[in-house]
Amino acid sequence: MAETVSRDDVVAFRLGAHHLVERQEARALLDVAGRCAVQNSPPGSALQALHARVRDVTPDLVDRAVAEQKSLLQTWSMRGAPYWFPTSDAAVFTTGVLPTTESARRHLVLGVEQALDTLGLSLSEAVELTRAELRGVLSGRRLAINELGAELAQRIAGALPAARRKSWRSEGPYAANQPLGEGVVHFCLRILTLEGVLCFAPRAGNKAPFVLVDEWLGHPLPGTGRAADPEAARAELLHRYLRCYGPSTRKDFAAWLGVSTGDVDPWWRLVEDYLTEVDLGGPAWLRTEDLDTLRSARMPSGVRLLPPRDPYTQLRDRETIVDKKYHRDVWKPVGDPGTLLVDGEIAGTWRPCKNGRRLTLAVTTFRPLPAGKKKVLRDEAEQLAPLRGASSVAVELEDR
Repeated sequence: MAETVSRDDVVAFRLGAHHLVERQEARALLDVAGRCAVQNSPPGSALQALHARVRDVTPDLVDRAVAEQKSLLQTWSMRGAPYWFPTSDAAVFTTGVLPTTESARRHLVLGVEQALDTLGLSLSEAVELTRAELRGVLSGRRLAINELGAELAQRIAGALPAARRKSWRSEGPYAANQPLGEGVVHFCLRILTLEGVLCFAPRAGNKAPFVLVDEWLGHPLPGTGRAADPEAARAELLHRYLRCYGPSTRKDFAAWLGVSTGDVDPWWRLVEDYLTEVDLGGPAWLRTEDLDTLRSARMPSGVRLLPPRDPYTQLRDRETIVDKKYHRDVWKPVGDPGTLLVDGEIAGTWRPCKNGRRLTLAVTTFRPLPAGKKKVLRDEAEQLAPLRGASSVAVELEDR
């Protein structure tokens, strides 16, 4: 009979795994980023997520890791979203994310199906057409997605038969005046990032330019290409997921990854001998080696300001951490707010407004905060200001 685990123990276990019990030293930055990677959309959220977990995080510290040391890499990963992770762990968050079948890859880049059917191409064929032209377009350059997509689509069109070329150049459903083929190229680039071919360079203004990985790093992405071990990468990805989000299920892992539940067997079968079933209001699975840690986990004290799409709030069993009546406040179809973590509980949401060098945080709490917590919240807000280019900060509190 499966052991019953309490909601409080699970929350405490996950907070510990996400380094939200106690901030780590700055030297642990890469270890923290490598737990389950850190989503960087909207831009800047990854920096704030690292700040919530690591002491003395500054934009300069992270910029050096990304642009100079190149120990942090940014590329598309789970669900086709942009993530930061240690370059040394690249295989886990690229090769380890890439599905093994055509149908699963189509699900990962959801939205490409109808266009491929119109063109009479498989996703694999479209990816190969894109790959064949990529180096000729991107070598020695940094191009944002629209510039890169347009140039690639134009070059690919010249290699297509006349009938297919006409469809390729016809207006597609993805953006006004965007050719169908250009939209398809955007989807193909997501697959090629997971094959370790290209990644993001540091942002330039409002643009996130792409570069060829081997030119950016001076060598191929570790653990990809001929050096890839896809099974080891998939197993490690699921181990990291369960360490941060366990106990969990195939369905929740699939949603986090960006595939359908029926497509997760190439990951799950690799680790199932290392898992123990528990009862969390229904069957769920935890790494057996984490059982003792879960049983002894304790809720933290203190306040954290988590950014939109923080790794902690990316879990899929949302009722475990937030009462259902507040779900629409925390998770929105567009424009998620940040969340307020108080003594281990999601206690409200926050949104920033910057006017010149002054940052205002509009904080809405689900219940009134004690006076002591209000002071700690203001201290946290003061630390957040320089991350957003502000010299002063004000906190406007409102109870929901």
